[in-house]
Amino acid sequence: MLQLGWKAGTEQYAPVELMEYAVAADKAGYDWVDVSDHFNPWSEEGQSAFTWTWLGAVAPQTQQIRLSTGVTCPILRYHPAMIAQAAATLSHFAPHRTGLGLGTGEALNEFAATGEWPSYAERRDRLAEAIEIIRALWSGEEVNYEGKYYQTRKAKLFTPPTSPIPMVISALVPHSAEFAGRYGDGLWTVGGKKPDLYQGIIKNFEAAARDAGKDPSKMVRIIELNVGYGADIEATIQAQLKYWAGTYIPALFDQQIYTPAMSQENGEVVGPDTVKSTGCFSNNIEDHVKFAQDYIDMGFDCLIFHNPGPDQKGFIEAYARDVMPRIRANNSR
Repeated sequence: MLQLGWKAGTEQYAPVELMEYAVAADKAGYDWVDVSDHFNPWSEEGQSAFTWTWLGAVAPQTQQIRLSTGVTCPILRYHPAMIAQAAATLSHFAPHRTGLGLGTGEALNEFAATGEWPSYAERRDRLAEAIEIIRALWSGEEVNYEGKYYQTRKAKLFTPPTSPIPMVISALVPHSAEFAGRYGDGLWTVGGKKPDLYQGIIKNFEAAARDAGKDPSKMVRIIELNVGYGADIEATIQAQLKYWAGTYIPALFDQQIYTPAMSQENGEVVGPDTVKSTGCFSNNIEDHVKFAQDYIDMGFDCLIFHNPGPDQKGFIEAYARDVMPRIRANNSR
């Protein structure tokens, strides 16, 4: 079933303001809140709230919307046992609507906080161990884990999850999608690239899931999409450049780019044309419906809309009123 969500950017908005927008998204009928988990913002003008405190504040104030990180890195600044505990506790405030998005991290967060930034291969292997630990602890049983990177001794969650928590794994390229299919309950990625990239991601994800004995048709496929609607489009594009330009460059995984100032400087090469070419910035409803349908036709069944514009509440309500019903109607069969 198609699900439509809203991106909560802890890197842009102060935590109380962002919480109010999440409540508005819940009331407007969004299916998901996908919230960043960052130690640093992408620019020095951004914010840096602690995601797990924020989720605990949002959960009791919402009724139906699913709450999930997009994404958490449970391998360096966090020990996986702590993420297991955090998500388990959240599920008591948001039963049957707690999710956990996981990834191998960015230097902006992990190297800045710990001074560590292993190779991608090591971070991937660490994530595999972290997933094993988290799943084991969620069982409520005692866990003695002896891995290459992590160990636990008679570890146990005395407050285990109140309901199942799906793990959705980040994959930005086809190779990492194999990992997501093998270890995860779903796939998380970002939009704005060529269709053949996503075809490769989904193909590898499905193949690895089947090899692991899973049914990929029952595994959620989430994609985060940049959009502007219902306000000054140029102001929205400028906000995207102000707060998020660093996300457009491959160097976000470079150990040398580990402070907001470095990210901001590196993102100066990104201009309005790049932003426009990788999202849908328009006040024409049909443009947004077609934009969303293209990704649905590629095989994604959960679209998360990210809008950095100056009137966030106005966007949340306008998109839910004007655009989302059309997308749902086109895919109701």
